[in-house]
Amino acid sequence: MVCAAHTQNTPDQNSRPSRRTADKRGARRVARELALKVLFDFQRGSDVRQILDQFWANFRFAEDELGEPLEDTSVPVPFEIQSFAESLVTGVFSNLDRIDEILKQYSANWTLERMARVDRAILRIGIYELLYCPQVPASVVINEAIEIAKRFGSKETPGFVNGILDQVARLRETSS
Repeated sequence: MVCAAHTQNTPDQNSRPSRRTADKRGARRVARELALKVLFDFQRGSDVRQILDQFWANFRFAEDELGEPLEDTSVPVPFEIQSFAESLVTGVFSNLDRIDEILKQYSANWTLERMARVDRAILRIGIYELLYCPQVPASVVINEAIEIAKRFGSKETPGFVNGILDQVARLRETSS
């Protein structure tokens, strides 16, 4: 699966940001964070479309530091954010075997089951983008993953994520 969400079909750069993107993170970061929240609790063999439909129908998150769930689900998620988040989730699901193979290869002394779920989800998104979204610079993928790791992971998560994704980025460079 090619990373379709990274095409240039986005609203005009000068258009006013929606309420969800008005903070300093931006639409792509918000979408990556939502993808993380979807992938955080996923189980192999799940129906990705059903998971996404349930997620969008039942969850909204505050624009505060932790992005806590909100009771009000009437505020729609902007199309650009939902579309990008869904492309990340479906991309990870579609390529999960290869992504996990790479993750196991570069996470010495860590089994997937032993990794914190948030770390594993962040890494899966980052590896997906590095392997299947060549138009996104590796430095952007890694930086976004580190920033999300700082927000949602433990104090060790950013370094762990950086170390693994840096190795995967080198793999990407040698296969180009």
